Order: sequence, then structure tokens, then C-alpha cells
Amino acid sequence: MTVQRFRSVAEMSTARVAVRDADGQSFERFLRHCARYWAVSPRKYPRGVFKFRSLAEAQAARSRPVS
Repeated sequence: MTVQRFRSVAEMSTARVAVRDADGQSFERFLRHCARYWAVSPRKYPRGVFKFRSLAEAQAARSRPVS
């Protein structure tokens, strides 16, 4: 996609919106990309916020396997 430069806000608001795919395949391509991303790098982090009293305690929690 090209970069457009404008000299004023009025010029910007009158510019045409660039549309790449008229047939709507860009959203489907985005969904395929997301599925590929989650397949390659699944979520490995436990949910929540953890507070530790010491650095040793935090490193021990990091070394434990996540289910």
C-alpha cells in the first residue's frame, strides 16, 4: 500500500479510502494468518498476576512446567 502525504486536514478528509480487495478475501486471509500464528506459537503462559517475595521464588516459578 502506498503512503499518502497531505498538506492540511481538509485535504486528508477529501482523500479516497484505498481498498485493496473488493471481493472481501482480505479478512479471510487475516483469519488464516491468525490460525497459522496460534498453531506455531500456542499460548504457554498461565493466566493471572503473580507476586513473589524474592527473586529466587520468581525464578523457581519460572522453571516449573506450565500445564
